[in-house]
Amino acid sequence: MEKNVKETRITARLFSAIVVLFVLIALQPVYTQQLRNSSNATIGAIESNGVIRDKSNRQVGRIESDGVIRNSSNAQIGKLQQDGVVRDKNNAQIGRIQADGVVRDKTNTQIGRIQPDGTVRNSSNAQIGSAKGVRQEWAAIAFFFFFDL
Repeated sequence: MEKNVKETRITARLFSAIVVLFVLIALQPVYTQQLRNSSNATIGAIESNGVIRDKSNRQVGRIESDGVIRNSSNAQIGKLQQDGVVRDKNNAQIGRIQADGVVRDKTNTQIGRIQPDGTVRNSSNAQIGSAKGVRQEWAAIAFFFFFDL
């Protein structure tokens, strides 16, 4: 009898711990950072959970924690690898985002740069937008993959 009571208490504590963990995970806030064009007009946003929205707040895509890039229909359209290589849905390399923020296409031609302050520049070094507070890799995906600026 004493063994069953101990097992019941352990099970109840484990269940309580699981419930608390689930609640804490579910209550994590989602932060949104605006994406702006060169005129400082909002063109979209990236949420801290990887959701990419257009200026009408419609979800146009998502970057998952493992780097998978999905469109609004949830279809995989690419992948951002840990080394900065960007692949399309057929696993062909279509670009690279370097650690210094330089964005290159599949021929290794520089097509832009994401500066540490979030400024987004094209290959001519002209400012085409900003993504302050957004991870460089995600900003590059948003600007050069989804919004094609």
